[in-house]
Amino acid sequence: MHNTLKNRLFTYVKFDTRSDESSTTVPSTQSQVAFAKEIIMPELASIGLSDIHYNESNGFVTARIPANTTEPLPAIGFIAHMDTADFESAHVNPQIVEDYDGEAIILNKEKNIVLSPEDFPNLNNYMGQELITTDGTTLLGADDKAGIAEIMTAMELILADDSIKHGDIAVAFGPDEEIGRGADLFDVEAFKCDFAYTMDGGPVGELQFESFNAAQAVVTIQGKNVHPGTAKDTMVNAISLAMAYNAQLPADEVPEQTDERQGFYHLLGIEGTVEESKMVYIIRDHDRALFEAKKENMLAIAERMNKTFKEPRITIDMHDSYYNMGEILEKDMRPVTLAEQAMKELEIQPIIEPIRGGTDGSKLTYMGLPTPNIFAGGENFHGRYEFISTDAMVKATQVIVEIIRQSNHYSAL
Repeated sequence: MHNTLKNRLFTYVKFDTRSDESSTTVPSTQSQVAFAKEIIMPELASIGLSDIHYNESNGFVTARIPANTTEPLPAIGFIAHMDTADFESAHVNPQIVEDYDGEAIILNKEKNIVLSPEDFPNLNNYMGQELITTDGTTLLGADDKAGIAEIMTAMELILADDSIKHGDIAVAFGPDEEIGRGADLFDVEAFKCDFAYTMDGGPVGELQFESFNAAQAVVTIQGKNVHPGTAKDTMVNAISLAMAYNAQLPADEVPEQTDERQGFYHLLGIEGTVEESKMVYIIRDHDRALFEAKKENMLAIAERMNKTFKEPRITIDMHDSYYNMGEILEKDMRPVTLAEQAMKELEIQPIIEPIRGGTDGSKLTYMGLPTPNIFAGGENFHGRYEFISTDAMVKATQVIVEIIRQSNHYSAL
């Protein structure tokens, strides 16, 4: 299974599928369409899945394995995303480190790029394992092409083993998760599943049913530009106002000073001139009341500052991105319990912690498809230091298969 997973991952990551937040198309990049039609769909057919379909309106490839029993077993879905993050994703050249010895890994000798346990202590968890790394110039793309490889391999194993009795199984591979739009148009009704899992988590054992509540806020500040030599009592510097606005947000409620269940304000970008400046923030909190309070605080700061001007100069365009899926899943924890039971059966210790982020499952759960998140095995996502262990990929694949085995007991959970 190691080689099967490794070969699939190598094939997938060499296909550039980076998404583009500035695009208005669905998917946001044509490379994702090509990947879906040229790589994913033929492979699903070769494995033996049925009802293989590319949805032109949302960019998802879906397929099914029909139930092989008349028992009333749940229909279960497995989902992964095709796109990669906003980092160099072309010409990915994965490297293999056999029997990792705990020392620093030279990713790129020429550029002196090193993956070191001194900087990344998580490497110490992989002593003796085979690692797949980047060559230091790109991301790897295990987020989430490892998830795709694991789902594909699990479906192959299930189809080859007649002893595994199961209800309908569906798979979906979608676009634009990294830019937060992938699940927006997903056809939950057509997917026909009782619940699903995203294979999009990190290290072995991760099982997540809580995510952030999330919003984005664009703060636009209108200044007044005049010649600096005659600016007294006339100029309004939008850049200075932007700095003053940001200074009124809690200094300790930022990503670099928060962890676990603590939320934050994150200034993603700032651009501007004296005449006009713009700041883009994301707002995150697991607690809905604290989340709403953060949004209100941003609006209140703008309101206070606007009162000091003859006319309003600060406007905020704010919208919610997704909500904490735990608010829905906690009402019926059977999908989570099923995955937990499957891990324990495989002697994998479940790590049940809230995601400091979101997955497609965050949206899908609110769309009527309960969707916890399971580990795919990767580490250091979204950059040149990304790596994954083939052992971790094997375990993720085994969890998928074991969930299907254990689903025979779903009604009793």
